[in-house]
Amino acid sequence: MLYRYKKSLEKIAMGLLSFMPKERDLKKLQQTMHQYEENKDWQLFLWKEDEDYVGLAGVEVREDSFVIHHLSVNPSHRGEGIGHKMIEKLQEIMQDREMQATEETEAFIRKCPIKKGGL
Repeated sequence: MLYRYKKSLEKIAMGLLSFMPKERDLKKLQQTMHQYEENKDWQLFLWKEDEDYVGLAGVEVREDSFVIHHLSVNPSHRGEGIGHKMIEKLQEIMQDREMQATEETEAFIRKCPIKKGGL
């Protein structure tokens, strides 16, 4: 199940975000978290399986599109389809907006079924 980020989940979100190659440095990680907390167009979501948060997706919402900037799954849960489930739910949430990716997320996004518009 996909949940919107809230401040009480900050440590969990930072842990999941740190699995992204460009987010391993603590200072960069803090800057990224600040971006999601301060900018209403940048939205962070966490995926919960059973009792644990095991995935994270960060998007920038634009008028007609949304850009997936971050997508991360706990290594012990990779290969279970969680990334694909997160993308599917994001497409539902973002409704008719076109899905876009960054250089860092594009390879994975291209493997996902696209519901409307997009790559």
